[in-house]
Amino acid sequence: MPSVFIDGEAGTTGLKIRERLEGGGTLRIRSLPEALRKNPEARQSIMADVDIVVLCLPDEAAREAVALADALGASAPRLLDASTAHRTAAGWTYGFAELTPSQPAAIASAKRVSNPGCYATAAIALLRPLVERNILPRDQPVSINAISGYSGGGRAMIEAHEASGGPAFELYGLGLGHKHVPEIMAHAGLTTRPIFVPSVGHFRQGMLLSIPLHLDMLGGGHSAGEIEAVLRQHYAGSRYVGVHDLPESGTLEPQALNDTDVLELFVAGRDGQAVLIARLDNLGKGAAGAAVQNLNLMVKP
Repeated sequence: MPSVFIDGEAGTTGLKIRERLEGGGTLRIRSLPEALRKNPEARQSIMADVDIVVLCLPDEAAREAVALADALGASAPRLLDASTAHRTAAGWTYGFAELTPSQPAAIASAKRVSNPGCYATAAIALLRPLVERNILPRDQPVSINAISGYSGGGRAMIEAHEASGGPAFELYGLGLGHKHVPEIMAHAGLTTRPIFVPSVGHFRQGMLLSIPLHLDMLGGGHSAGEIEAVLRQHYAGSRYVGVHDLPESGTLEPQALNDTDVLELFVAGRDGQAVLIARLDNLGKGAAGAAVQNLNLMVKP
């Protein structure tokens, strides 16, 4: 059985990946004693003894871990990086398996795979098929709005919400430089930087992302129905990503897919306007679920 070491297994994403792998039986998990988890020599030693290393670390620490692996030369393991550090880096395969029909094979053969960000997964899933079909011009100005549970904000945000109750809702990233924007541009195929407005609610996990469009600004006389049909065709047969009819209530709440690895897409349309919507668990298909999906591809016979 192939072996895996989760570097950073005590963090939110690392714990979720470990939970999923423990019940799967496809990979043997290797760990270090707690006292050695930050010891470079111990980490490099276990890296040399496993098939795949999953990096669940801050960006700079992930880069340092890659350097440790690189120093092993021919004994270096394959890498799956869950940080932001390598999502647009040369030599890394992007780990959104539904990106293109050839992406699963690319992930399966890759030495280095970058696990997508949660917001980026949702945005790219909606935008990439429309860019590929020339419905959405690559230079089209786009606005992206999203809300996530507080578990996506890191340890400080989690502790703040769980200790004091936290605000019911707050916008953040108002410097318009969120770290997922370059990733969205690169893998959705956009050349104009989108306006991305993320927010966080006082719930642990779950995510909704929406992209409003004035269809007459796209050119070509496209309709909401055509956009929905393109998305349905792109994800036909997908195990995890699917296009769904809007509920009769006309409402969507972000926690419906918690503890699943599913990504649901919706298209609302009327009078030349459309809103593209994605719903997922930011800790599922937005993080640990995608990582396990990629690991299963990487060890697939």
